[in-house]
Amino acid sequence: MPVVCRPARVDDLKQADEIVVASINELTERRGFGKMASSHPPNFQAFSLRDDAEGLWVADDNGEIIGFAWSWVCDKLWFLAQLFVSANRQSDGIGNRLIAKTFVHAQMRGASIKALITFTFNNVSQGLYIRHGLFPRFPIYMVSVPRDRLASRLPEPQLHLEPLTGKTAGFDELALIDLSALTVSREKHHRYLQGDGATRGFTIHNGGECVGYVYVSDGHIGPLAVRRPDLVGPAFATALSFAARSNSPTVSAFVPGASEPALKTAAEHGMRITLPMLLMSNRQFGDWVSYLPRNPGFM
Repeated sequence: MPVVCRPARVDDLKQADEIVVASINELTERRGFGKMASSHPPNFQAFSLRDDAEGLWVADDNGEIIGFAWSWVCDKLWFLAQLFVSANRQSDGIGNRLIAKTFVHAQMRGASIKALITFTFNNVSQGLYIRHGLFPRFPIYMVSVPRDRLASRLPEPQLHLEPLTGKTAGFDELALIDLSALTVSREKHHRYLQGDGATRGFTIHNGGECVGYVYVSDGHIGPLAVRRPDLVGPAFATALSFAARSNSPTVSAFVPGASEPALKTAAEHGMRITLPMLLMSNRQFGDWVSYLPRNPGFM
């Protein structure tokens, strides 16, 4: 039977995640980075499926899932969170078929901005995306540092954090911060993160003024957004100070190459680049000095 590209179902997501993890590790091992991915419950995928089922597709070969594509939309932004095909089927044209399905999703939702984050060294996928009108913009670096080394060099934070909870979250205010940094509201994703028991969210304050927000999970910082570029360094340093008090052995973040203040802060705190990635899009958008993504799927 021929391979069928069909809408994903909830019971597909675990197997799809296994394909994604295996594909990432095959690529990163081949490029000398070792295994970088591990399986996690597909909670955000399931959230996206409930929110907008048109954005998730699988390639099905007689009951076996051999490819997975997942995109989400916020306002005018369409984002390709994942597109992976089993390593032994990557020359069969399945990636082209899946990306065509996701572009229909973008068209249906009227998205004028299309974007994704991929591995810098994934030249085959970059060629695919360029052929579909998405072009490289700037690198995004995963940076990390052992927590005990970070804790030994932290100055007193210039800003302070206030916890976000379901009762205290001002979604309108968070949306305004996102509009300032990204030009789109991500209110539904804030609601998702605040329902995720493993993630802690905070607003960032300069005196009595709310200037941004940040989420921290198991030592990983992001997303982080601030209203003004001059606040990026102090905000990131404040988040590092909080993450250093966790039990995680490592503190990490994704830092855009466009954000000189965040890169400078990372270097000053002993963080090293562990994985180079790349933002691609159909056009320039957002203020990437002021926004640090959570990961390549969430943005």
